Amino acid sequence: MRNIFVIDNKDTLKEKIKKFFAEEKEIRVKKILSKDYEKVFKNIPDIIIINETSIEENVLDLCKNIRNNEDNLITPIVVVSANNDKKHIIEILKNQVDLFIESPVNDKILFYSIKNLLRLLNSNRTVSPLTGLPGNVQIQAEIKKRLMSGRDFEMLYLDLDNFKAYNDTYGFSNGDEMIKFTARVISKNVFKGSENNFVGHIGGDDFVAITEDVNFEKICQNIIAEFDSEVLDYYNKEDRERGYIEVENRKGIMEQFALTSISIGAVEANNKRFKNVLEVGEAGAVVKHLAKTIFGSTYVIDRRKNREKRLDKPRKKIR
Repeated sequence: MRNIFVIDNKDTLKEKIKKFFAEEKEIRVKKILSKDYEKVFKNIPDIIIINETSIEENVLDLCKNIRNNEDNLITPIVVVSANNDKKHIIEILKNQVDLFIESPVNDKILFYSIKNLLRLLNSNRTVSPLTGLPGNVQIQAEIKKRLMSGRDFEMLYLDLDNFKAYNDTYGFSNGDEMIKFTARVISKNVFKGSENNFVGHIGGDDFVAITEDVNFEKICQNIIAEFDSEVLDYYNKEDRERGYIEVENRKGIMEQFALTSISIGAVEANNKRFKNVLEVGEAGAVVKHLAKTIFGSTYVIDRRKNREKRLDKPRKKIR
């Protein structure tokens, strides 16, 4: 979902924008009264539009307060105003406002301005040129959104086993292809569930997924089954048949490494158990580490409501 928040003491602008995007279900428009602007901080919207003409507060102060909120440092701000004094416009733009639109608003200018900002958001937040998936900034924002929403969700932390050995043997170009393959497998299976699911690329062979799908364990099983079946295509016939690769270490001794597998640490999360993103990440690191201690593709689930309780037993790869 893309959330557009309109700070306005009237309904006209909000209704106009809602009409523009009536056919696009993934875009949600919400109006906030200027006196309640701090509600923005609890939602981390994708775009903030301020109708200066209808609010009583100083628009410059309002924009500064929004920018001082760490979660909205990169949120695009649009100011719509009937004040077309050049000095005023420049002062607004100097205060990290991304776009100024003169009122009365031309419908097409407003529509395409918002449309282009959404396109740029998609481009800028896709920080991984290799996989086309969102990176750390968006990952953390997504986790924070879920915690603030109060809904239950599941975090999946995924990475590859013995990937360095593969890179050393087959080269970085083939390693990149395996990373892209992994991203496709994860995305395909995660997005089969709820439309609110999310996949991010932390970097290297580390990925995360967020799901609100009650059958998330099946998602883990499907990822493992598809990965184990198709990863063999990235090895030559000899390595496939013997089930391992040989890599010379720094001492000149040949070492054997199993073919690359995938480990998944799953955490059942909500804001009652976790207070912040860091706590979620710490729980994820524990279960992913446990999964990586088991040979082959595996997933481990942390269902604990209390950190003192024991974890579920690791689930072996699905054949």
